Amino acid sequence: MTQFLFLLFALVAVFCAVMMVTRANPVASALWLIGTFFALAAIYTLLGAFFIGIIQILVYAGAIMVLFLFVIMLLNLGNDFESDFRGSVWWAVAGGTSLVLLALLGRMWTGNLAPLGDQAGPRALAAQVAERGAVGAIGVPMFLDFGVHLQVTGLLLLVAVVGAVVLAKRRV
Repeated sequence: MTQFLFLLFALVAVFCAVMMVTRANPVASALWLIGTFFALAAIYTLLGAFFIGIIQILVYAGAIMVLFLFVIMLLNLGNDFESDFRGSVWWAVAGGTSLVLLALLGRMWTGNLAPLGDQAGPRALAAQVAERGAVGAIGVPMFLDFGVHLQVTGLLLLVAVVGAVVLAKRRV
């Protein structure tokens, strides 16, 4: 039953992601992105990562999507929309990117590519959870090992919001 639910939520996530990318209306795209976030939260829950599933819903489907919708509404992107797919060059780039992604996924599934080496895997995760707890296994590395990455991500979000407000203010 778990494998069936995993495949179901994976198909829902892929369907919502494709719908998000192909919609002409930015608000509709943002709503399809919320569907993708909920499907990912369900997959995390099936995998036993309840904390990450709840954080996925609270942070991404809640706070980040409110931010995205605020910026979309502030910029008023829903009017006079021109399609982003303007020629065969974009389709070729998308096809090439898809082939590279499929090749990387194939290497990962065959076991030829281990991006984190011995630091990842079920045993390493179980040891971290036993030592620090479920939240500590996520929070400690995030703030100690990846603190700069976390700060840069926050700074990029801040710059995006300030840029959107400056662009909108220029029109008003």
